[in-house]
Amino acid sequence: MDARQLRDVRMTENKSEKLSFSAAWAMAVGGMIGGGIFSVLGVVIAEAGRLAWLSFVFGGTIALATGWSYSRLTVSGGRAGGIYQFLRQRGRNGAAAAIAWVLILGYVLTVSVYAHTFGAYISHAFGWSAIIGHGLGIAAILTITGVNLLGVGESSLTEIILVGGKLLVLGALAIAGLMHWSPPALSPSGEHVGLTGAVIGAALVFMAYEGFQLLVYDYEVMENPQRTLPTAMMSAIVAVILIYISVALGAAMLVGADRIVADKEVALAAAGSAAFGEIGLVVVTIAAAFSTGSAILATIFGTARLAHRVAAERDLPGFFGRTNSEGVPVGATLLIATAACLLVWVGSLGELVEGASLVFLLTFAGVNLLAWRGAVVHPVVGLVGSLGALSAAILLGWRMLSTAPLELAMIGAVLSVAAAFGFWRRRT
Repeated sequence: MDARQLRDVRMTENKSEKLSFSAAWAMAVGGMIGGGIFSVLGVVIAEAGRLAWLSFVFGGTIALATGWSYSRLTVSGGRAGGIYQFLRQRGRNGAAAAIAWVLILGYVLTVSVYAHTFGAYISHAFGWSAIIGHGLGIAAILTITGVNLLGVGESSLTEIILVGGKLLVLGALAIAGLMHWSPPALSPSGEHVGLTGAVIGAALVFMAYEGFQLLVYDYEVMENPQRTLPTAMMSAIVAVILIYISVALGAAMLVGADRIVADKEVALAAAGSAAFGEIGLVVVTIAAAFSTGSAILATIFGTARLAHRVAAERDLPGFFGRTNSEGVPVGATLLIATAACLLVWVGSLGELVEGASLVFLLTFAGVNLLAWRGAVVHPVVGLVGSLGALSAAILLGWRMLSTAPLELAMIGAVLSVAAAFGFWRRRT
């Protein structure tokens, strides 16, 4: 996650500040790219092979349907908020309480993915071991947590500049690779992948599309929000789909699918080195570090404030609502950072990506179902979004039974606790 989640918490201090279309678009693009493509490219090519590009199309289709559902729910409600707010507005406080727990789990998993990727790229550039990479990822979380506790965020201008830099780097890689078009380079050795592999690949890396939804938290501070929100969100998703497809094809052309799979934790570093030598390696590493670092900052910042808001409604324990002298929710920040550090240390990149993708597929299925039942979107959009996300989640969950059973059990435990808490809140 990279778009500035819950910016309304900060912007209420300055009501005159309005979010333009360009700033909103940059936030949505930055939210998705964040650490996304730097983290998931090797994972999706390992699963889908030459059809990795199609995995991004499938995932992007679900994201488009979900983006439209999010924007229509927000515009029809006339106020900022995510699925937690949507449910509370409809009097479904128990469901809102349950989904809050699930959302926080998803964001903790994304922080761990970004930190894992941060450490992997830095350690790869210096030739250090994977253990050092894990340590660097944890150090990044701890350092950025300190920054969060000081109440430091990012401005819209900073986001536009950072997103522009990422797009330049990714665009250069894609163009350099596509100029050496060679279809055999797309297939790993011994590949036997069909359409099913592409669908599984889409489910595996769906977390690369989460982030666009955070624009709904900025609805009340946008210029002409009824128009800006849907156009910025939908155009950003389309742009990111095209970027992901181009990078997936271009990177494989530069080094071959086998190299991407072998170096899946630092796939774009390998592509950058092949395209532009040592300079390419350095530039991609810097881009990955800044991208994942800003994503960690934004995710911890926003998730802590989401937890604070939920705690204020008594849907989370009171510890999450404790703040320091800067007004920062210190309890939530420390718990989120601690959980993410533990996951970085014990989890592999593939397991963390799968877990985050599963959580957001389930969440987005709920958003599409809510929009569908509320008749704020066309039935076809609701059907594609809800059934697509739910089917992908079931497929991914089935796969995780054999590839990541402990992580699946952890997610299942959190979902069970969330459901029990939601049932209890509905009765109180």
